[in-house]
Amino acid sequence: MAYDPGAIDATLAAAVGDEPALIAELREAFLDSAKRALSAMIAAEDGEAWRQGAWRLKGLAASFGAIRLMAMAGEAAGVAPGDLPTLRRLRRAVERL
Repeated sequence: MAYDPGAIDATLAAAVGDEPALIAELREAFLDSAKRALSAMIAAEDGEAWRQGAWRLKGLAASFGAIRLMAMAGEAAGVAPGDLPTLRRLRRAVERL
C-alpha cells in the first residue's frame, strides 16, 4: 500500500501556512502520537483498549490527512485484539509516514 507523506505536509501547510519549522514540529508531534496509539494497541489486554487505540490512531490520521492510515485504523478496530497481521500493517504504515 502506497503512502503519500506529502499529503500530511500539505494538510499542515494549509493549517499553518508557509512555516517549515512549524510544519516539521507538528509532523513530529503527529508521528509521536501515532506511535503512542499503536503502542497502546500492542499493549491492549482487552477489546476495549484495542478499539480505543485504533480509534485514537484513526482520529489522528484523519486530522492530518493520512487517509489510508485512517482507513486501516478503522478496519483494525473491528478485528480481534492483538491481531498480528493488522499490527504489522499498521506499524509499516506509521513507519512510512
